[in-house]
Amino acid sequence: MSFMKLTASTLAIAAITATAAAARDNVHVAGSSTVLPYATIVAEAFGENFDFPTPVVESGGSGAGIKSFCEGVGEQYIDVANASRAIKDTEIADCAANGVTDIMQVRIGYDGIVFASDINGNAFEFAPEDWYKALAAEIVVDGKIVANPNTNWNQVNPAFPDQPILAFIPGTKHGTREVFDTKVIEAGCKASGDEEVFKAERGDDGAKACMAIRTDGKAVDIDGDYTETLSRISADVNGIGVFGLSFYENNTDKLQVATMGGIAPSTATIADGTYPVSRPLYFYVKAQHIGVIPGLQEYIDFFVSDDMAGPDGPLAAYGLVSDPELAQTQADVAADKTMN
Repeated sequence: MSFMKLTASTLAIAAITATAAAARDNVHVAGSSTVLPYATIVAEAFGENFDFPTPVVESGGSGAGIKSFCEGVGEQYIDVANASRAIKDTEIADCAANGVTDIMQVRIGYDGIVFASDINGNAFEFAPEDWYKALAAEIVVDGKIVANPNTNWNQVNPAFPDQPILAFIPGTKHGTREVFDTKVIEAGCKASGDEEVFKAERGDDGAKACMAIRTDGKAVDIDGDYTETLSRISADVNGIGVFGLSFYENNTDKLQVATMGGIAPSTATIADGTYPVSRPLYFYVKAQHIGVIPGLQEYIDFFVSDDMAGPDGPLAAYGLVSDPELAQTQADVAADKTMN
């Protein structure tokens, strides 16, 4: 798929009119690298089946996408922000300060966060506590908070191989990172009992300190998308990466996946809630652009249709866990229901 490049408008927001908006006749989307493949599938099908140009879909991470989304109203600003986490109150306030007051939150389904390594490397059976002890900047040893001394996985858990710790994790601009920090690192800190020590010694900042990631090269932030993580693992068999389930499922010839808490990640274990590291996926729509940017309403209706987001649609075939409340989402989108 070749994406059209947009020509930046020089008009101020106050001067935007329907005629000026016609300078951009396609929907513009940016944000989460996890949602990117789903949005691309929808955009390509939309361009093939509707009398509108194929939407422009770009990545950059949930935080970057929402930031761009909140910059203003008018055809020079994006219409849709993809996100692998819910928008924050601070981001809603930023949007409002720039005139973006009518925001639609659309949940498209669910995805799991998985921990995968080279298919020819060692196999792992993880618990959140293992990742906390491997990647936290500080841990508790003999009742005292110390800089993380662990360099190999068998120091974290004697059942693990004597393999250097090298983890490729999403950078802080990605929504996946926030879920990883909360559902893996923080959960592991609690499970180990260390969180109580941090709180006792550092008060209200204890829980936050518990989640701080080490910066000595054992944990490597990946600011690009999952293809960059895959290339890093391909270059070093010791590497273990954090991915979305769908990306792993489309690269099983290169990757093996670890269990988490004794549960293997799959669409079934995410749908029934037994796999512990899963999250809803969203896109956010600038309702003030509906009726101004051609095809925007049609695009969002099409995205959540049974044909695309249903359990037998192409998004599920790629790895999305279909939302059991999809019918309600469809009704909300048809009614242009906003968060306020």
